[in-house]
Amino acid sequence: MTSVSTTAGADAVGRRGAALVVLCFVQFMLVLDDNVVSVALPSMRDDLGFGAAGLAWVVNAYFLAFGGLLLLFGRMADLLGRRRVFLTGVALFGAASLVCGLAQEPWQLVAGRFVQGAGSAMASPAALALIALLFPGSAERARAFGIWGGIAALGGTTGLVISGALTGLASWRWIFLINLPVALAAVVLLPRLVPESRAGRAARLDVPGAVLGTGALVALVYGLLRAGESSWGDATAAGPLVLAVVLAVAFVAVEARAAEPLVPLSFLSFRFRAVANGATLLFSAAMYAMAFLLMVHLQTVLGYRPLAAGLAYLPYGAGILAGMWLSSRAVARLGMRPTLVMSFLITAAGLLLSGVAPDDGYASGVLPGMLVTSIGCGLSLPALTVAALTGTTEENAGLGSAVLSSVQQIGGAVGVAVLVALATRRRDGLTVEGSQYAATEGFSFALVVAAVLVALGAAVIAALLGRARPPEGTPDV
Repeated sequence: MTSVSTTAGADAVGRRGAALVVLCFVQFMLVLDDNVVSVALPSMRDDLGFGAAGLAWVVNAYFLAFGGLLLLFGRMADLLGRRRVFLTGVALFGAASLVCGLAQEPWQLVAGRFVQGAGSAMASPAALALIALLFPGSAERARAFGIWGGIAALGGTTGLVISGALTGLASWRWIFLINLPVALAAVVLLPRLVPESRAGRAARLDVPGAVLGTGALVALVYGLLRAGESSWGDATAAGPLVLAVVLAVAFVAVEARAAEPLVPLSFLSFRFRAVANGATLLFSAAMYAMAFLLMVHLQTVLGYRPLAAGLAYLPYGAGILAGMWLSSRAVARLGMRPTLVMSFLITAAGLLLSGVAPDDGYASGVLPGMLVTSIGCGLSLPALTVAALTGTTEENAGLGSAVLSSVQQIGGAVGVAVLVALATRRRDGLTVEGSQYAATEGFSFALVVAAVLVALGAAVIAALLGRARPPEGTPDV
């Protein structure tokens, strides 16, 4: 009898491990498509005849759908079934990738990218919720999130390299077509590895809340994208941002009265998760902006070609993997709060080190700060994910994952819009000193601001996370 139960337990562990591998490879694919088009944009423009304004929407359509629909689909995963929503999202993403790869007109590519973003918004929070439920113990959950985050980091850091190689050696269309085998494998394998899970009690989707919440997120993301392209005072940016505030206020009012709200206010006000999501907002703003500014610096100041710039960014991915390997061990030994404070301070120090002088090269100027930042980032990501999903259950795991993903996307959009504008303003104010000097000063100034944001996140965690009592089973803070 004991041997039978032991075999059954081993089989269950094996299925969980295999499911984690499948979910991580899908996440790799989704994150890859966040930035994989960047290098290929000139080739797309030449082949399909894009105008300058239309070309930007090859990138923006993805982020608009992804960031705007996360909350809606995260809650739908809880109500309709997380495995079902995940598989639907992966299938949708795969079909949209095929449309993008075969596009013959600009509108077809932009439409395909929008649908890709919608598929990501379905699959990503559902996958994170499945991992949270597959690995309920605090230590095993931290390890699983470390693996998940490491694979995601590889997707983010290798996207430019893969895009450059495929575009240069074959065609830009292959950056989309390579998604098809991954999507197909996930649709075939995951139903055999993961049981369906949904909220334990029957509930209906809060339609007014869904409309207002989705509208607010879409308006916010669109306004931030426009602000990054033009300015904060431009009507095309200010109008959507004001609309986002109005819709958000209406959303809170509706949710406070709804019998079955899309996002229960008690869920958002749970202090431990609220502190973790607030810190994630600051952290994401700094790190998204750093990644964007670093790529610009490598190509415009150091003169690297796109593929070389992508390869120069690979040590960042290696540092993140090292930090993530340490993260679960640090949480187990030190506790959640000390690990997060330490990791945020390491990241802030790395950002300060990344501020380079005009005559610094890659090895002497960029690389040291990049490595320190990446280790701090790797330490932070799994612990932040565990903290942000603390206390989530069968009822709301998808919602918790969607809130975290939404915070990351919004933080990233705010960071890029604000810090790139600050870098540009600093650069333009120093043009009399020479273009190389001015560009480097703008880059360094923005990274100092990013370091301040991360240090502020450390202060928030140190001051508030320790007073927020996590549920039973969470690592000590």
